[in-house]
Amino acid sequence: MTQRRENLLTGQFLIAMPALEDPNFSQTVTYLCQHSTEGALGIIISRPLDMRLSEVLESMQIPLEDEAAGDIPVFWGGPVQPERGFVIHSPVGNWQGTLAVSDEIGLTTSKDIVEAIACGCGPNKLLVSLGYAGWGEGQLEREILENTWLNGPAAAEILFDLAPPLRWKAAAALMGVDLDLLSSQAGHG
Repeated sequence: MTQRRENLLTGQFLIAMPALEDPNFSQTVTYLCQHSTEGALGIIISRPLDMRLSEVLESMQIPLEDEAAGDIPVFWGGPVQPERGFVIHSPVGNWQGTLAVSDEIGLTTSKDIVEAIACGCGPNKLLVSLGYAGWGEGQLEREILENTWLNGPAAAEILFDLAPPLRWKAAAALMGVDLDLLSSQAGHG
């Protein structure tokens, strides 16, 4: 069953400002999969783990039929529920536990998508992560006002194709922002 909730910053990139020193989020870009007045959920897309999908499949006892799928990197999606798997993918498809983030991109947590990836019949573009980043009611909005985050449009090329170490600066560049030129000190006029 595919759900869809169009709210506020859903489908945007959340870019850590240079002054953000929290080791969970420093120099990261997060893809916001859901944002409403009740809170937000995102997946950090710039922190690959030293892990491949083959290890996840083995732990889930899912046979690997497509050898290329076994080499897919697994990302650290955030500090919340790091034992839980998430797949950001395009096209949205028809998986059991999918949240349609946009017309083209979905977030799925059900086992059926992982089984499809293992046999080579999963989505064309994907990012596999363990864990997610979450914000309670009003928390993300406060952090944006405090200059912790820069939010802006997302691009599938950055999300799925660009090398992870380049994603932070590339996401900011989509908005014409050069993170190297920003001060690490927040200022309010």
